[in-house]
Amino acid sequence: MPIVVVGVLGTYAVAVIAEQPGNPKAVTSEGGKHSDGDGNPTYKIDADGTVDYYAYAGFVRYSAECLRCHGPDALGSSYGPTLAESMKQLNYQEFYAVVAGGKQNVNAAQTLVMPALGGNRNVMCYIDAIYVYLRARADGVIGRGRPAKHADKPDSFKTAEDECMK
Repeated sequence: MPIVVVGVLGTYAVAVIAEQPGNPKAVTSEGGKHSDGDGNPTYKIDADGTVDYYAYAGFVRYSAECLRCHGPDALGSSYGPTLAESMKQLNYQEFYAVVAGGKQNVNAAQTLVMPALGGNRNVMCYIDAIYVYLRARADGVIGRGRPAKHADKPDSFKTAEDECMK
């Protein structure tokens, strides 16, 4: 099992020990939200290339909130790593912990800091959607740019969004 540092508390590193992401195949679906066999959010891509709404919303939110550090299409920049690669090693719990709690990677060559976004509703209200999009990018099932076709916005997504953004 990999050890992933997910934050710093004073002078102490906080770490999570967890397994890598499992099979991304959607085995359950409720209100347009798909889950894999472990209960983690995942994507569903139709044969005609239509992506589920969560993957599409994840692209939109990633572009608004994450792109400035992690680059277009999750391909990285001088500020942040390529998430299209990092997500191959991060499971949902690790991803959530890094986004909510932040992360510091300091060495002689560089200082990289991911701010804690746990209080940012524009991120946390859409954390599952962002994870789904990044998981699909890491698996190579969503290409670069805005997905050409996407499912309609489910009523349950609208309700959860309205409740979270209050």
